[in-house]
Amino acid sequence: AWPSWMIGSDFGHISVTLIWFSIVASAAFLGLIFYFLKWNNSYRKSFVRSSKSDGSQLGLNEIAATTRKNEEMAETNEIKENGQWILGDEDKEEKYDAFGDDGDNGPPAAPSDGQGGVTVFSPAAMAALAEKRRRLKPSMSQGTVMIQNRLEEKNFTVATPEEFVKRFNGTKVINKVLIANNGIAAVKCMRSVRRWSYEMFKNERAVRFVVMVTPEDLKANAEYIKMADHYVPVPGGTNNNNYANVELIVDIAVRCQVQAVWAGWGHASENPKLPELLHKNSIAFIGPNEKAMWALGDKIASSLVAQTAEVPTLPWSGSGLTAQYSGKKIKISSELFARGCVNSAEEGLAAAHKIGFPVMIKASEGGGGKGIRKVENPDDFPAAFRQVQTEIPGSPIFVMKLAKCARHLEVQLLADMYGNAISLFGRDCSIQRRHQKIIEEAPAVVAEPSVFEDMERAAVRLAKMVGYVSAGTVEYLYDPSGQYYFLELNPRLQVEHPCTEMVSDVNLPA
Repeated sequence: AWPSWMIGSDFGHISVTLIWFSIVASAAFLGLIFYFLKWNNSYRKSFVRSSKSDGSQLGLNEIAATTRKNEEMAETNEIKENGQWILGDEDKEEKYDAFGDDGDNGPPAAPSDGQGGVTVFSPAAMAALAEKRRRLKPSMSQGTVMIQNRLEEKNFTVATPEEFVKRFNGTKVINKVLIANNGIAAVKCMRSVRRWSYEMFKNERAVRFVVMVTPEDLKANAEYIKMADHYVPVPGGTNNNNYANVELIVDIAVRCQVQAVWAGWGHASENPKLPELLHKNSIAFIGPNEKAMWALGDKIASSLVAQTAEVPTLPWSGSGLTAQYSGKKIKISSELFARGCVNSAEEGLAAAHKIGFPVMIKASEGGGGKGIRKVENPDDFPAAFRQVQTEIPGSPIFVMKLAKCARHLEVQLLADMYGNAISLFGRDCSIQRRHQKIIEEAPAVVAEPSVFEDMERAAVRLAKMVGYVSAGTVEYLYDPSGQYYFLELNPRLQVEHPCTEMVSDVNLPA
């Protein structure tokens, strides 16, 4: 409504005229913009038509070739994204016989995209790959790498863990897990299991997680706290008050009514008391049982098991000792264990003279660069022995021959509760500082394939001998002559396991 003083006045007529002029000018301006856009679009269409006809720019054949190349590149990327590793255990001379007489040439080369890359496999190559895939059998040892579509693996549908267990005749449903760890270990576990849950059930929250939280974790606003479904406050301070406190972990597991506990790495992950107490409370431990953990988690005991399984070992204070093995059960008596230890600097020096210098003094419960010293002459032995005793109080100590210029290689193991065990390639962790790993490489290529296959078979033999369950890592020393020696077995998932996940396409925590 117009003010009364403006109606009928000259000023009112002028105001109305200016308003109408502004409206008309705005409409005209919008019309010009619309006309320009329409003209520009028409010009571009006519330009493309003229280009096709006179060949001055991209011709019809070039446009079609570009489109076809884009489609091929997209198809190649899809194949790579959906691919997985398949292992073959045929003899070496039969590895590539599907591709011709020359077994070293591998599959036929794919056509080039003109820029040094590969666009897509030719029909002949794809047919050869399909034939090779049909002939391959799953194997524990390294072999032929093939591409297989993930869609071929899962030909069933389940909506919950209960349905999954029922379908595969399982014995225990796990839909709530306590993570007795913090930091990257807890984050990696939740991410991996939720990824598997989404792929399997289309619901990443099908498995719920309970975590333990210290005041320090809360103050730092740790990432794993935000990812968990439920958290339980625990005392702060050293890990003896929280993540390494076995009684506290079991109490939380019982009160929260979880079906399983995952300890990750470090803290209580290698304490045999944890799976023992959980088993008494009908709670699953995601890892090996207490007997296998004790037999392989201790460096002295695992070396005795390795010698019993005829796995090569370096000369050490327990060389030649073997455990009692009946074919189903292995027994390491306390007397046998004590014979592999050295209880004093004098006893250790005598063992070192028998082995030959230089030697390594090692604590059987040590790790992470602690509880290990190199001794090159007898005069330095007593001081180094006392240093090892101080770093790992109460731990048994043994003496081992020093391996010069050796590489540190690992074999990733995966075993189930039914006695089956496989290896998932290996890793090279030779780049270290102060006996701590810095860089991990996968797969381990420094060893000859035939030698590394022997290392894998030996690792699987060890796991089956003690009834190992879950993921574990067998560590070897590999010298330039091609000989390998057993070092130890870690009865847990290691922090460097993503290297194996990348080359094997296996979700290890899940």
